[in-house]
Amino acid sequence: MRQYDLCVIGSGPAGQRAAIQAAKLGKSVAVVEQREVVGGVAINTGTIPSKALREAILRAAHREHAFPQAADFAAARNALFADLTAACQSVIKAEVELVRDHFASNGIDVITGRAQFRDATTIDAVAEHASTALAAEYVIIAVGTTPANPPGVPFDQRTILSSDDLPKLKHLPRSLIVVGGGVIGTEYASMLAALGVKVTLIEGRPRLLDFVDAEIIEALQYHLRRADVTLRMGERVVSIRTAEPPRGVRASNETIVEAELESGKTLRADSLLYCVGRQGATDGLNLKAAGLDADPRGRIPVNAHYQTKVPHIYAAGDVIGFPALASTSMEQGRLAACHMFGVPFESVDLTLPYGIYSIPEISMVGWTEERLTAESIPYEAGIARYAETARGQLLGDTTGMLKLLIHQDSHTVLGVHAIGTGATELIHIGQAAIAFKATVEYFVNTVFNYPTLAECYKIAALNALNKLKNA
Repeated sequence: MRQYDLCVIGSGPAGQRAAIQAAKLGKSVAVVEQREVVGGVAINTGTIPSKALREAILRAAHREHAFPQAADFAAARNALFADLTAACQSVIKAEVELVRDHFASNGIDVITGRAQFRDATTIDAVAEHASTALAAEYVIIAVGTTPANPPGVPFDQRTILSSDDLPKLKHLPRSLIVVGGGVIGTEYASMLAALGVKVTLIEGRPRLLDFVDAEIIEALQYHLRRADVTLRMGERVVSIRTAEPPRGVRASNETIVEAELESGKTLRADSLLYCVGRQGATDGLNLKAAGLDADPRGRIPVNAHYQTKVPHIYAAGDVIGFPALASTSMEQGRLAACHMFGVPFESVDLTLPYGIYSIPEISMVGWTEERLTAESIPYEAGIARYAETARGQLLGDTTGMLKLLIHQDSHTVLGVHAIGTGATELIHIGQAAIAFKATVEYFVNTVFNYPTLAECYKIAALNALNKLKNA
């Protein structure tokens, strides 16, 4: 039996960072990965494939900025979807090789097989022809998630799809129903609309992405409607079925899909993408043998240090739930490894950024207006629009904007929210400002390269201070 200081179950973002952090501390580490390739969902079916597809779609539309205009749609429609997804494979392969190299250079053993707990310290990596037994002082579960697969949804990988199925399509549907307006549903709805697919997005809540600033989401919904996405907000799907196309109607497949809504409407399209929730990939781990349980959605409860109720077993990444972002998963894995081996660390949860790669992309860090209002914190908002900057004009993106939230009395930066080209990059300036408790005067008095989108910070800062003077 192989003996290790740490056994990591899963090689996604959380598992990678936990393994590498422990190896940097001189610990012996093994990573058990079910797939033949490393990288987990993030590299193989989730984050990297979807973002690579987004970039391929934008290139097909002959645009560098994040919202193709009407003139771009004709070129985008003519791009074969199979060619776009094939173009993503080089990115995926490069990321897989990068992770392999990092594991190898840090002396981390990678064992292929499906992990199963024999007891709280022993894990069997069960492969097709043999199994490997490992004993470890510490274990971290970083298995990620899979798309929810409710019994009432007849997935067939062609007409009724999960988010894992979509990149495998050989051709584009003419029309698509997207069920679920979360991050994945919103991203794919906007991408496919950019390719000329007639998209209907169904969301049970009053608006998309209710954890994001309301004004930013209003702008996103406006852009989606401009891209001919039909938004069905406050609607719930009660049944999904396939049917033969009506006589005289052309369809991408031999069948179409019908979605019946709670309100009594029936929507029809060539295909349906189901994006309501994901399930922790904990089935098959034999958690009970380790003294653990998962909730009904397969998630594992942890404390502030990512420990489960069994102190030497940790969990990190999507398998522990919200926010379920690759960036936060990486940090969770690193912090878990630091805690288990007694290395001091500081967690800065308030400054975790969120990036949503819709078209246009949106990003945020810190407080939202809704949260500040709910907690009775006096604030002011400063707005900068890309159209006010030379860089915005050069990019052809005159619809983007950045919002700066500051404390009315101390002028401390509390939150930053952005929509438009480069929003997920631009947000990190605000992230640093919040982390170091900067005031809005920093942005007023600093100098930014010209022309850049970073100038939005100065414009928004001046706008916020002017509002305070005129209050």
